Amino acid sequence: TSALPPAGPPAVIHAFAKPLQIFSYADTAALCAEAGFGGIDFAVRPAGHVEPEKVREDLPRAVEAAQKAGLKVEMITTAILSARDPHTEPLLRTAAKLGVKYYRFGNLHYDEQLGIMGSLQQHKAAVRELEALNQSLGLHGCFQNHAGVRVGGPIWDLYELVKDTDPRWVGIQYDVRHATVEGGLSWPVALKLVARWVRCTDVKDFKWDQVPGKATVHNVPIGEGVVNFDGYCQLVRELGIGGPISVHLEYPPFERAPEVPAAQRRPLFLAAMKKDLQAVRSIRAKHGLS
Repeated sequence: TSALPPAGPPAVIHAFAKPLQIFSYADTAALCAEAGFGGIDFAVRPAGHVEPEKVREDLPRAVEAAQKAGLKVEMITTAILSARDPHTEPLLRTAAKLGVKYYRFGNLHYDEQLGIMGSLQQHKAAVRELEALNQSLGLHGCFQNHAGVRVGGPIWDLYELVKDTDPRWVGIQYDVRHATVEGGLSWPVALKLVARWVRCTDVKDFKWDQVPGKATVHNVPIGEGVVNFDGYCQLVRELGIGGPISVHLEYPPFERAPEVPAAQRRPLFLAAMKKDLQAVRSIRAKHGLS
């Protein structure tokens, strides 16, 4: 048997700040630091923590708040789909200057008139332009695989989009929760197919709620669902997948956070964030991943 690749540098585990947008940058940073995270994955998109129109002013403020709390911002989440959008270059130039290394693209959809492969061919042109822009700025832009019928659900479609690109500049932000929803038992095959382009990852868990003829996905704390984290971490180690991790907090109390009484939000969030982070660290340590 061939030896496993040596473990890379410790992954910076970020908290995806989408449900924390009810807090200021400073309060978000303080919460993430107290929970033990190493970084914050800010949503820099319409209705996000940072609005694209205000990126030159607000993203430096967000990153400064994180850094003052001892946290990194190595990855951000955007709605970027085109290098030609007027907000794209200012956003990415600002992010690069602030030390961001990875950003998530927006969501692509299929055109019923063009069909599956026709839609992918059309999207490739935009991907090539983004690749060139990313290279000029030293950034890696990536598509998240996401359960459902849009581009990225089955993962092989993302391979079609990125297979001719340089993984340094374009890739896939692999999400094992979404991959498990869509891949059942075959998700390792798709991960092996795209592993070369995976430079950052997302982590969350879910369970199925079933009645005859229907199954509904419900997000749950990490380790309480059906995601095979042992198998996933083994494969991550075998394939040499590294880079920062974004922990997605998409179950109560984070979902519909504004409905939680203000006085209860922070303690409830803090306890859940600590629990998820400990679960991630424990399973990674079990498989020799730092």
